[in-house]
Amino acid sequence: MTTEPLTYSTVVVDGFTWRMIDQGDGPVVLLCHGFPGLAFSWRHQVHALSANGFRAIALDMPGYGGTDRPVEIAEYSFAAVAGRIVALLDELGIDDVLAVGHDFGSPAAWTLARRHRDRVRGLMLMAMPYAPDRLPVPPTQAYAHVAQKHFFHFDYFQEPGVADAELDSAPGEFLARVFHALSGDAPYLQTWDHPSVHDGVRVGYLDALPTAPPLPWPWLSSDEFAVYETTFAATGFTGGLNWYRAADVNWSEMADDDPVLDVPAYFLNGENDPALAIAGEKTMGRMRETMPCLRAVHTYDGAGHFIMAECAREVSAALIGFARTLR
Repeated sequence: MTTEPLTYSTVVVDGFTWRMIDQGDGPVVLLCHGFPGLAFSWRHQVHALSANGFRAIALDMPGYGGTDRPVEIAEYSFAAVAGRIVALLDELGIDDVLAVGHDFGSPAAWTLARRHRDRVRGLMLMAMPYAPDRLPVPPTQAYAHVAQKHFFHFDYFQEPGVADAELDSAPGEFLARVFHALSGDAPYLQTWDHPSVHDGVRVGYLDALPTAPPLPWPWLSSDEFAVYETTFAATGFTGGLNWYRAADVNWSEMADDDPVLDVPAYFLNGENDPALAIAGEKTMGRMRETMPCLRAVHTYDGAGHFIMAECAREVSAALIGFARTLR
């Protein structure tokens, strides 16, 4: 467990409030989490980076924690988030960053690199590989097609209010289940054994997710888990779910983007992470084709989705090593 204090700050830019961990001095490493995460998700990397000559800025992403939660779905598109990040960097007087993303934080980070290339000196993606190509149809249509075969959380999350009510009613149970199911210890894809509808009733996420063992776990202490549970009990999950609901907006905004991204990059993932199965088997090859400066792909044996915590030391070492090459 990480017991050292974290340095939080709040910055308001053009009326939008960001809450972040801002710790250390030196070249800036910007850390972007996914669902259901927080700036706190990067606690191990923040301490390692700040102890090794870097300024680590871990954001509560829009919709999460102490950062504002806009009502408009378009505010959660990757382009909109990237634009807000640039405004934040301007406010903080930061010229460029090593952008690091996990889960939905990855497309937020790579969109920052695609649309604001001069602000990104390097890119590290975790769990979600670079996916520059548009689907032939809007994503929500593709999600609905998959949901005809089995439960698919991307589709379940689309209708406002439905998943929100379920997850908000049991934040601790949901977080424990999803953290466990996505870790290296449990096969998340068991959720696909469930139909989307059973006896005329929509199957919920808690119906599909396996139960979780009692805490603590090797990679997550009870105190660390309490940070997530307390935060989401206070904020609810709607902000995080809105990232899924922006899928068609992202699809529309990708129409004219050049797929080739020439930024120095790394990709890290866990051996048992289901994200690659969801993304599709061709994704890794396409990432290599369209990222000519991709330096390495590293897979951590036995790990799942949350490699920042499951393989905290190894991920921190990889991140520091990459950051040093960019000085």
